[in-house]
Amino acid sequence: MKAVTTSPPPDVDVVLPCLDEARALPWVLARVPAGWRALVVDNGSTDGSADIARAHGATVVTEPRRGFGAACHAGLTAATADVVCFCDCDASLDPALLVPFVREIRAGGTDLVLGRRRPQGRGAWPAHARAGNLALARMLRRRTGLRLHDLGPLRAARREALLGLGLTDRRSGYPLQMVVRAADAGWRVTEHDVPYLPRTGASKVTGTWRGTWHAVRDMRRVLAEAPDVREETSR
Repeated sequence: MKAVTTSPPPDVDVVLPCLDEARALPWVLARVPAGWRALVVDNGSTDGSADIARAHGATVVTEPRRGFGAACHAGLTAATADVVCFCDCDASLDPALLVPFVREIRAGGTDLVLGRRRPQGRGAWPAHARAGNLALARMLRRRTGLRLHDLGPLRAARREALLGLGLTDRRSGYPLQMVVRAADAGWRVTEHDVPYLPRTGASKVTGTWRGTWHAVRDMRRVLAEAPDVREETSR
């Protein structure tokens, strides 16, 4: 009888929402830690991003419904590892920075770890995008009591707990809804500084005032939702 070989399950799944990031993908995927699986969620790219991702060893998930939240959630539902991380796919953030995040989750000291972006160099974080993020952080504090400074995309948590939050936003409000519902569920949320580099290519959201306004509008809608009272899913 021929032996059946199966690949070991991934240590950690890293969800990388992707829309036309062909130039950035090689840099990003080269920095995913060994033993972790890169889940590149192709959200309608026309520049060959999916093929480049596969060529660099990533698992490609196709999400035809456009939207940052749609891509992130498709990656979450495709994940199988106990711990799931999220990272932008534009080379503004290094996936290797997630290693201590995962260590902290596994140690049991926290339930959700977020990266507080610290811009490195000119153009890394436009002033209008930074101002919008600061305003949302203040509104989040009033809504949940969490004293966070950033709602950035670099984050880590346990997969089953994230699925238990019942996230519904499929646009720019997805990262904020994750934090709001985690707070409502009594999660312990921590924040750590991470370097934020100038992105490769044009931003789809924060590169313009209009894009930033749409993102802020989506997030204000999330903050206006009634508290989602759920049994704690992280314990």
